[in-house]
Amino acid sequence: MNNANNNKIALLVLGLILLVSCHGLEDLNENPNQIGSENVDPNLLLPTVINGAGKAVVSLGFGDIAGVMQHTQKDGWSSGHNAYDWSNDSHSWNGYYTLLTNNKNMIEKAEADELEFHQGAGLVMKSFLFGLITDLWGDAPYSEALRGNEGAEFFDAVFDDQRSIYEGILMDLETANSLLSKDQGSYFSIQADQDILFGGDVAKWRKFANSLALRYYMRLSVKEPAWAEQGIKKILQNPQLYPLIIDAADDANMAYVGNTSVDSWPTNTKFDSDSQGSYFRIKMGATLVDELQALNDPRLGVWANQIDIPLVLDAGAPDGTDYVEDGERHVSQDIVDAYEDIVGFPVDYDKEYVGLPTGMTFGIAYNLSENLNQGALNLHVSQLNDIYKEASGDLLQARLISAAEVNFIKAEAATKGWANGAVSGYYNEAIKQSFNAWGVGDAYNDYIAGPAAYTEPDDILKQKWIANWSSAAEAWFDYRRTGIPDLQAGAAAKRPALPLRFYYHIDEIDNNATNADAAIGRLETTAFKGDDATNNSAWSKMWLLQGTNKPY
Repeated sequence: MNNANNNKIALLVLGLILLVSCHGLEDLNENPNQIGSENVDPNLLLPTVINGAGKAVVSLGFGDIAGVMQHTQKDGWSSGHNAYDWSNDSHSWNGYYTLLTNNKNMIEKAEADELEFHQGAGLVMKSFLFGLITDLWGDAPYSEALRGNEGAEFFDAVFDDQRSIYEGILMDLETANSLLSKDQGSYFSIQADQDILFGGDVAKWRKFANSLALRYYMRLSVKEPAWAEQGIKKILQNPQLYPLIIDAADDANMAYVGNTSVDSWPTNTKFDSDSQGSYFRIKMGATLVDELQALNDPRLGVWANQIDIPLVLDAGAPDGTDYVEDGERHVSQDIVDAYEDIVGFPVDYDKEYVGLPTGMTFGIAYNLSENLNQGALNLHVSQLNDIYKEASGDLLQARLISAAEVNFIKAEAATKGWANGAVSGYYNEAIKQSFNAWGVGDAYNDYIAGPAAYTEPDDILKQKWIANWSSAAEAWFDYRRTGIPDLQAGAAAKRPALPLRFYYHIDEIDNNATNADAAIGRLETTAFKGDDATNNSAWSKMWLLQGTNKPY
């Protein structure tokens, strides 16, 4: 997206007065200059919606959910990331509904002008965004959402049950597949430069639609196995009718522009040069680092830097020995013992990569760090790769769905007898496509011949967890459904188990009390509810998890 397009989008967004559908609009006066579906260009709304959705994926999957899934840990300002210290003022869905309002205007204008490409793309993005909302919170406004402009009776929208939301999503994706099934030349008014996802390529949008449907059917596979089986078989047995993203070249990735702090990768040091800024707060998680090292996985070097100064224990050295020689720091046993007594974690002497353990109470001191400022450079722990200091780059993408994910779903379906073909074939292809996506395709043959070779169904979910680096929310949704990988909460965690959902926000509870309370009442508490006053807990089970015994 070039600067001119950015300016168009910025002016459009500034001009929109959005009618958020759920609540709190009783005192809003009607704006005669409001831009609505009757007077907008769908080509200008499309990048706004894509951009917002892409940022949401990265905010989740490179933010706090990366901490939950132990891809990363923070050693500064870490409570939400490492310890899941969330509450009913931590996460709001208002931004999602704002995007959905824009998207609704795009769909309605496309319908009025008979623009099938924009209708189809709009339904895909509607499905993607509502899918995130229900995956993150559970029941939510859906059928009555986005209707605040129709009258006061829609200001406080009913929360649809989660099953109905998934049903609606899958119906919309079926419609999108049909709308996007014609030859490219059959569509009108496509402005390729405004489609910041696929450049106006209709076939790729169609693959995106069907790949999302496959994702959501697998999401339902434990709760509603018959429904999931029917849907997955329908898609996989009809590749001509339901084409999928099976090659990394078709991944649904949104690039970052890198011109301002708003359109740049969130840990960049171009616009945040503070020595304790975002880049320096985030460290590689030990859980992921250890797994990647055990597999001799080349993606580790793409995602992380090697440590600056390895540690060496000088056995038998006099007490107080502490010096740097030939790029290594030598310490005596008494220094190690004193450190371990205070911090509670052993020293890691690995000479290449060291991850930060999960949920540490004193992470700034880990591995004998001498810099005890929060979120500062630790010379003995792996920082993110230097690419994550950049504002933009080939690998700095918001990854909405990938060929790797689709092939992992096919592998899992094959273990259930829902897909023809060998499980190992789909599994291998998924890893190959992940390697291609991260620029290490040349290492695939050696890798798959080593400890990463397929041996059991759990391997699929473990490798999928790895492949979801920077899109860890999808790994979270898989973990909730399967309990894989077997992740344990750290010592500083708010509860001794991983969270399962976001709390409904206090604004929604206060302003849409009747409907919010009804949805809260449908949540099922677990043994980890703790001191949460109601069922509205991050450790309560939404419909999708109830009765499944997963993940606990």
